[in-house]
Amino acid sequence: MPLPTQRIRLHGHDVEYTTAGSGPAVLLVHGITSSLKTWSKVVPRLAESHTVIAPDLLGHGASAKPRGDYSLGSFASGLRDIMIALDVPTATVVGHSMGGGIAMQLAYQFPERVERLVLVNSGGLGREVSLLLRAATLPGAELVLPLLFGSPLFGPAGAVVGTTLRVLGLRSRGDLEGMAHGVRSLRRREGQRAFLHTARSIMDAGGQRIDATDRLYLAESMPSLIVWGERDSLIPAGHGRAAHEAMPGSRLEVFPEAGHFPFNDDPDRFADVLIGFIATTDPSEYDEERVRALMRREMALA
Repeated sequence: MPLPTQRIRLHGHDVEYTTAGSGPAVLLVHGITSSLKTWSKVVPRLAESHTVIAPDLLGHGASAKPRGDYSLGSFASGLRDIMIALDVPTATVVGHSMGGGIAMQLAYQFPERVERLVLVNSGGLGREVSLLLRAATLPGAELVLPLLFGSPLFGPAGAVVGTTLRVLGLRSRGDLEGMAHGVRSLRRREGQRAFLHTARSIMDAGGQRIDATDRLYLAESMPSLIVWGERDSLIPAGHGRAAHEAMPGSRLEVFPEAGHFPFNDDPDRFADVLIGFIATTDPSEYDEERVRALMRREMALA
């Protein structure tokens, strides 16, 4: 069932979002080329006990696609502004893929607004990333994208979508659903332009340029959950395991049969894990002195 959406105008740009339920707030942050629709299988379950907010990031979905800043820091500031506009002072922040990198950036820039951090097949935890995404950073990609994705074959019923994604190594049904949605978002020129700006802000031809691993020790002051699909062909599951080791007190949940979109492959388990994590942890309260002590300890070990 499609998620009902609303629209607000922030800083002169339209932002699409969905909200549902009541209770402690959960902010869902989608990945590159995706939209709030990526969460459609889990929002109803989460909304039974939580207030769920899921926006389309600028440059994605039905939100505006201006020429502007598509860096992780800018996205994080945009999420902060959405929370202010919707009167959501704090939330458990759940980020998928690039959205994981944005969630970490939000927790770093505005820690007083993040109660818990949940990273789902997250970017920003290592160099490796699929050739599919790295290709977007190459010179001339802006000329190739209209030829690849401007065809009617890439419409909602286009069989070429599934075939192309299987060639790229995507096998799970959840991955095919998630990536096909992203491919369709690239049919329009403004979507292609926003995708390229976003991809080039976080990656180069060699892989991910943005790496949060040097600051993961700060997560000791915040309840953290890492969820990963073992069969992820876009970002290796090893990134999640390494992040778990580097984040004191974090929890790790690996879905053996899932790929890059575990909430598509097993939405019931995903919802159970997330709801259980929230129920069994206390929300973080920002304490600058505690953060200072963590930084001083890290400097002493250097």
